[in-house]
Amino acid sequence: MTEPETARLGARIRAYRQMRRMTVRGLAVEAKASPSFISQLERGRTSASIGMLRRIATALGLTVADLFSEDDEAGHRVLRRAARPALRAAPGTRKYLISQRPLQNVEVYAGEFEPGTSTGDEPYSHGESQEILLVLHGRVTVYLGPAGSASPQVLEPGDSVEYRTSVPHRVVNEGDEPAEVIWVISPPTPA
Repeated sequence: MTEPETARLGARIRAYRQMRRMTVRGLAVEAKASPSFISQLERGRTSASIGMLRRIATALGLTVADLFSEDDEAGHRVLRRAARPALRAAPGTRKYLISQRPLQNVEVYAGEFEPGTSTGDEPYSHGESQEILLVLHGRVTVYLGPAGSASPQVLEPGDSVEYRTSVPHRVVNEGDEPAEVIWVISPPTPA
C-alpha cells in the first residue's frame, strides 16, 4: 500500500471511530490491539494485516471493504422492502436493517411483532446512544428500566418514545393484531 493510501485508510478509521464516539483505547480493546498501534494506524504511520483490519472493521460495525471504500458521498440509495436484510429476532418477531452499511451517523431498523411476541423475555441494553421507537401499526408496550421495575409505556400508531440505549428496554405486542415499528439509533451502536 502506498503512503497516500495508508494515510487515507488511517483517516477513514479515525473518522468511523469518532462517528461512533469511541476512544482510541476503546477501539484498541475491541480490536485486541494496543492504543499506540491504533493511533499510529490512524495517522498513517503504520499499516495493518488483513486480520487486524477485520478486527478493527468488526469493532466499528463495518466490513473490511467499507474501510477501503472511497464512496463517502453515496447519494441516495433505495432499499426495497423485499431486499431488507433480516436480523435474528425472537420467535414471531421480525427485525430488518433499513440503514445501509457502512453505517454513518444513524441506524434504522423496522420491526414486526405478531400478537403476544416481544423482543425477548428480558430487557436489554446496547451502547450509549439515543434511540427512538415509532409505532407505525398496531400497539406495543415498551418497558424501560431493569426487569421487575421497568415502567411500561403503551404506544399506538404515531406514538413514539425516546431513551438512551444504555437503559434496559423491551418491546411487547400485548394486543391482538400485528404491530409494526421503526427504531432510530444515533450514533450507531457497536455490533
